[in-house]
Amino acid sequence: MRQTAGCWLLLSGLLALCGASGALSSLADQVIWAVNCGGEAHTDTHGIHYKKDPLEGKLGKASDYGMRLPILRSSPEDQILYQTERYNEDSFSYEVPIREEGDYVVVLKFAEVYFAQSQQKVFDVKLNSHFVVKDLDIFDKVGHSTAHDEIVPFSIVKGKLSVNGEVSTFNGKLTVEFVKGYYDNPKVCGLYVMKGTLEDVPKLQPHPGLEKKEEEEEEEEYEEGGEGKKTPAAKHRVQSGPRTPNPYAADNSSLMFPILVSFGVFIPTLFCLCRL
Repeated sequence: MRQTAGCWLLLSGLLALCGASGALSSLADQVIWAVNCGGEAHTDTHGIHYKKDPLEGKLGKASDYGMRLPILRSSPEDQILYQTERYNEDSFSYEVPIREEGDYVVVLKFAEVYFAQSQQKVFDVKLNSHFVVKDLDIFDKVGHSTAHDEIVPFSIVKGKLSVNGEVSTFNGKLTVEFVKGYYDNPKVCGLYVMKGTLEDVPKLQPHPGLEKKEEEEEEEEYEEGGEGKKTPAAKHRVQSGPRTPNPYAADNSSLMFPILVSFGVFIPTLFCLCRL
């Protein structure tokens, strides 16, 4: 009996291991192109193999400044995907060959490891001619040294690229372009393209601070209307940096006025008394 129970436990363990291995290989098989921008080749915990940056020595600059920092929301084994980056003083892009039609997802990986406030680095991202990410401010999204993924689904059908409700002719190459904005230089830490949908993309680890912020934003989006109905509330953009001090906050003129009046009356009276 003991031998039978032991065999069942061993068999269950092997099946579980095979299942996990199958899930990893299945996800890795869906990825058609992946790169660790600004860094060396790396295989992550999901089995996705990121190749060495093909733009090395050709366009932009590689940086490993983030290597000195731990990256929140990322597993220790995969922090390298957010610690290195490629940036350029102008717009730059990667070209991804796609030979088959179907549904795809591009996952863009970012982490702000240098600036410590928002509106210091803001840029856009385009897929071919389509803007898919506008005014990306990484620090404003997640803060400092924290992993952030932008996930963009798209499809290719009958020679047409469809993304965000827009359609254009597809010539076999997907151009992922990082467009320079008004604040500093565009950058990216890593990216991959996979066949599938949003549900197939592995999610980053939860961040309690971000979850609380998202809940507060959702509550602010609605306010109580008449008859207990909730109506959309006006959105207010969070300003970058510290708040500007109120110039009138330290104005004590209302307190000084009675004192000045008293001095104005007392001094002439004292002068008159002295002449007597």
